[in-house]
Amino acid sequence: MPIIVSRRSNWKIHLGFALGLAFAAPSAALAEDACGIAPSIPDHLARADSVGEYASVLRVCHAKEGRESVAIRSMRLAGEPALLLADPRSLETRLERADCWRCEDASEERLSGTRFMRAVEASAEAPGLSHRGFLENAGLTHGAGSGAYLTGDLCPSTRPLDRTFLDGLAAKEETPPIALSISGLWLLHHFADYQWLLRREAAGAFQITWVDHTYHHQFHRGVPNDHNFMLMPGVDPDAEILETEKLLIANGQVPSLFFRFPGLISSAPLMQAARRHHLIALGADAWLAIGQRPTPGSIVLVHPNGNEEIGLKMFDRDLARGTISPPLEPLDKAPN
Repeated sequence: MPIIVSRRSNWKIHLGFALGLAFAAPSAALAEDACGIAPSIPDHLARADSVGEYASVLRVCHAKEGRESVAIRSMRLAGEPALLLADPRSLETRLERADCWRCEDASEERLSGTRFMRAVEASAEAPGLSHRGFLENAGLTHGAGSGAYLTGDLCPSTRPLDRTFLDGLAAKEETPPIALSISGLWLLHHFADYQWLLRREAAGAFQITWVDHTYHHQFHRGVPNDHNFMLMPGVDPDAEILETEKLLIANGQVPSLFFRFPGLISSAPLMQAARRHHLIALGADAWLAIGQRPTPGSIVLVHPNGNEEIGLKMFDRDLARGTISPPLEPLDKAPN
């Protein structure tokens, strides 16, 4: 089963931040090399259920050489225990063998002083626009700093990935970061496009942050928002979140700490579901195709899944005009 150790650029093993330590010792880097689960590009589509005993947890973990991290998921990969770890300072995530760590359950209060928990809590408390029966664009919508944060949604689509847009992005900036919000059904039906993304990332064309965008991305045209998307009857938010993570892991990627609601439509209970799994709810203040204009620090939303060409053209226009100024910022930098 193909697994990648870190979701950061160029498929390199990322050196995790050790809580309370300003610098990691060389021995810690060697230990992480040995504990990290090696990256690869899958040659065939793996099933989500190849990731066993997947569970949402919150644990503070210590390695023998002094590293510390926060485990947010536990699982079995090829029968061996593994952890999805989050760096509480940088917000980067990675997969490692569980036997490299000693972990203990932690309360949210214990982690309340970390950037990780502050970001989770802040996004859960950002209700966006409140309508009768639903919330619109709740969560993190604007990033710290002056750079733009490019996000692209991969909702289920009958059209192919817009590779021209992504290659054009790579031509405009050296290894630009892009956060791709992926739905499980998109990956299942666009596996060749998915492989292409991984190969281009491995070649240094761009850096991908994988954002959970639910497994099914329910949507019926013409249905009111308070009964659409994840607010449709019978939708299981826990399964929609966790099954997408499992599918990503089974197919060589590491889920980030970010989660985007389909259609940017949620509710107070759905916001709490994202928080319960210690995810940062992600909105946008510059959905280009609906006329929102980017400003410094904007979280920009486009759809490179073939469904919204106008947004891609507007992004290129804004980049050419300087409305969006390079370099683009990685999404991990957006939360305060």
